[in-house]
Amino acid sequence: MTTNRKMRLGLLSRNTGAHIASWLSPETQASAAGDLSYYIKMVQTAERGKFDFFFETDSPGIATDNMVTWSRNGFRHTKFEPLTLLSVLSASTTHLGLGGTMSTTFNEPYNVARAFASLDLITGGRGGWNVVTTANDYAARNFGLDKLPPHDERYERAYEFVEVVRKLWDTYEDDAFIWNRETSQYIDPDKFHPLEHDGKFFKVHGAIASMRSPQGQPVIFQAGASNAGRDFAAATADVVFGSARDLTKAQALYKDIKTRMLKFGRDPDDLKLLPGLSMVLADSAEEAEQRYQALQDLVHPDVMRQTLQEDLEMNLRDFPLDEPIPEDKLPEKANQHEAYFNYLTNLIRTEKPTLRQLFHHWSNRGRNVFCGTPKQAADLMEQFFTSEAADGFMISFQTMPQQLDLFVDTVIPDLQRRGLFRTEYEGKTLRENLGLKRPKNSYLK
Repeated sequence: MTTNRKMRLGLLSRNTGAHIASWLSPETQASAAGDLSYYIKMVQTAERGKFDFFFETDSPGIATDNMVTWSRNGFRHTKFEPLTLLSVLSASTTHLGLGGTMSTTFNEPYNVARAFASLDLITGGRGGWNVVTTANDYAARNFGLDKLPPHDERYERAYEFVEVVRKLWDTYEDDAFIWNRETSQYIDPDKFHPLEHDGKFFKVHGAIASMRSPQGQPVIFQAGASNAGRDFAAATADVVFGSARDLTKAQALYKDIKTRMLKFGRDPDDLKLLPGLSMVLADSAEEAEQRYQALQDLVHPDVMRQTLQEDLEMNLRDFPLDEPIPEDKLPEKANQHEAYFNYLTNLIRTEKPTLRQLFHHWSNRGRNVFCGTPKQAADLMEQFFTSEAADGFMISFQTMPQQLDLFVDTVIPDLQRRGLFRTEYEGKTLRENLGLKRPKNSYLK
């Protein structure tokens, strides 16, 4: 491990907040998802706090059935297209990294490579791509399918997809553009590398019309939690989002991902593992817990069932809230979020919670929501960071934007006083600020 490490922080954008009922809270702006000025203020606050990056989630599909239930859910009805949004937000920031999601299941490598190459140039080397295989049958229906392709097939396609994208990003060497007016030569043709790829899923003979990024290539984010997802992350990612639920499990995940990197010939320091940390801050732990419970009390029963049935891949509409889910009704296996499915079904079999209890445990997808004071938050972050459980954190807040302001004004200065977090950005590109090496062009020996 490197010495003098600094904590890396990403801000997860969830509009009104990470809690599924955040839009119902009077302290949030219910229409935030479609308000550009809201996003601009958010990223400017994150940059004031010296966050490494702002991260926009996405899925290429929204619900089209059972709309009485879905009408109560504030997360899925409207979102800006990530690349469009991030390009606009880059004009309001100068150092903050800008990461967005694009699926390998419902796109072609050329489109993704070109879009993120453009984002990276527009931002001066601050772009990042969150590689997802998509776990949503609603998305499948937007692309002529009834349901998602099998889990393992999606990951196999993703490996090849990333390989093609990275080769396309290396179309031009760093100094390929010479602009020599005397010889009438715009580029050096010896430093131009068209791709010849003929694989199982993709056949590409071509190149993208984009200079190489100031940071070499956009940063690659990944969040796979299944065994296949962990291998994929260890092989391809620069930043991995973890989902460990306590210190011991976080340490195990950290060791597992870093160890897997070795079999792919990678240095463990070339990947930053950021567990998700969602929080409610207040002047006392009691007040923070009360604020969180108030949000839990706002959740409509329809939304409880819908939230769980997505990850259990079963219909829960007729199940009583205060009775356990019968084990014999559970599906045999998952085809969407395998790690989420396995965790929930194991919990149902071993602890037999009622559906309501299961929701309250799972409302943040099983991640513990930190409720406490700013000092307690800094203590927790220091413990994980100094115990080989994290290289930093993917931060979200149960409600926004007041909680983000409070974090930047209280927790960040505390982390800086402890010497755990930067006081100024180290560089101009996202890779520089994350402490990641600039990748060499893959066509060079």
